[in-house]
Amino acid sequence: MTRRYRMDPSDPRLAPFWATRRLGTLTTLRPDGSPHTVPVAPVVDLSSGSPVVRVLTSARSRKARNVSAAGGAARVSICEVEGRHWVTVEGRARVVTDPSAVAAAEQAYAVRFRPPRANPERVVIVVEVDRVMGTL
Repeated sequence: MTRRYRMDPSDPRLAPFWATRRLGTLTTLRPDGSPHTVPVAPVVDLSSGSPVVRVLTSARSRKARNVSAAGGAARVSICEVEGRHWVTVEGRARVVTDPSAVAAAEQAYAVRFRPPRANPERVVIVVEVDRVMGTL
């Protein structure tokens, strides 16, 4: 990826892009190193200065198992596309099971998308973003 696609995480164009309801893709790595890419409904939190992306999922999903299997070293990417505009974030991911963190992620999801269906096995994949690329 050339530098021309690198974006500053504080770029003011990112917030409205991430506020619009659209799906993206999450790419994790299986234990054998092969990529696993699936559609997701990511929620981006810009409150800490550096973006944090949260993805609701079931604890038994392949994406959650891939992240857990990496033992704290999981690198993932999430990409959203709208016509010719796109943003990809990369970062280190972890699976969070704390009920209050899951509830907070559900509330944020409800704002961008709609209230999530009930899922007693729900966990959150939290991505600490360290690279942002795109064209807006």
